[in-house]
Amino acid sequence: MSAPPASSLPSGAAAPAPLGQPLSYEEAGVRYDVIDPLKVAAQRAAAATAPSLLRHGFAEIGASRGESAYVVDVGPFHLASIVECLGSKALVADAVQELTGRCHYGAIAQDTIAMAINDLVTVGATPLVVQAYWAAGGSAWFEDRGRAEALVAGWKAACDHCGVAWGGGETPALAGIVEAGRIDLAAACTGIVNPKERLSLGENLAAGDAIVLLASSGIHANGLSLARKLAERLPRGYLTEVAPGLRFGEALLAPTTLYSPVTEALWAAGVRVHYAANITGHGWRKLLRHPAPFTYRIDTVPPVPPVLAFIAREAGHDAAEAYGTLNMGAGFALFVPAAQADAAVAAAARCGVPAWVAGRVEAGPKRLLVEPLGLTFGADALALR
Repeated sequence: MSAPPASSLPSGAAAPAPLGQPLSYEEAGVRYDVIDPLKVAAQRAAAATAPSLLRHGFAEIGASRGESAYVVDVGPFHLASIVECLGSKALVADAVQELTGRCHYGAIAQDTIAMAINDLVTVGATPLVVQAYWAAGGSAWFEDRGRAEALVAGWKAACDHCGVAWGGGETPALAGIVEAGRIDLAAACTGIVNPKERLSLGENLAAGDAIVLLASSGIHANGLSLARKLAERLPRGYLTEVAPGLRFGEALLAPTTLYSPVTEALWAAGVRVHYAANITGHGWRKLLRHPAPFTYRIDTVPPVPPVLAFIAREAGHDAAEAYGTLNMGAGFALFVPAAQADAAVAAAARCGVPAWVAGRVEAGPKRLLVEPLGLTFGADALALR
């Protein structure tokens, strides 16, 4: 992976003198070199359980192993499923509420659902049902009625936005496991791939396909460990302005964009998605998720949201670190036939999500070339299988 200087970051993301030494994601406590091998081992153990489906007359779609959602063939259609947790963004909401008195748990609810739904739709599924997992550090968490009601209202609003049923969930009080005064949030989602030709696991991905990037609303729910560590180094912490009238903590809490309305609009418009990637942890390296050897050439880079430009600058990140860790303005990637790229952008715009025809798929060695930044991520930059 080549790394140009930080000055190559666009839209104000250049890094003059940061506060102290540069702050890496690893120093914030997240080491993908430790986490990813466990994921791969778990995938291999899980694959050995697939024959259990045969006794019910069903079968897994093997190509979904290692993708963002698991797919089962149940006959007339496919079922897809996913479980995801929010991570540490709730800690930012708690800190900001202490400083400002404002509750952001409605947005936190949307973040949690988005973590699951945005993964589910990468395989071409329509989300059907969401389940909630709200594990508090004790019953006292639920005594703040305003906060608890905001979580419920935000959860329902996100379900309504995506047209899914909220099926139920679990609200354990886990004193001694979850820290007192905190809550661990997760969501599970089940969807349907119907008709079956909506399945998008990359079997049709080909050289010449266009890469369409969908805008993010900010940091989404990945990179918060880094952002929290950075806040500790800022003289005004979460109250630091990242842009006129926009403070760091509040910018971090912009709710994650829900992309299922876009993927539904694409199908309705006749746009056939060959592959899709939810740009979360690992940043733009997620564009390398498909296992086949293709070169992904990016010639248009979306604007960087102010909060991400601020993080890159103050953490002392060069372009390789920033784009290899954060979404940097692109929260979701679509790989579509070149002739349908403009239609994909238009469908996203009708859903209120800006999009760009950002590049193309080419025959060649597996790598990602972000030409405006002089960046290259090789095949070894992402190891999720």
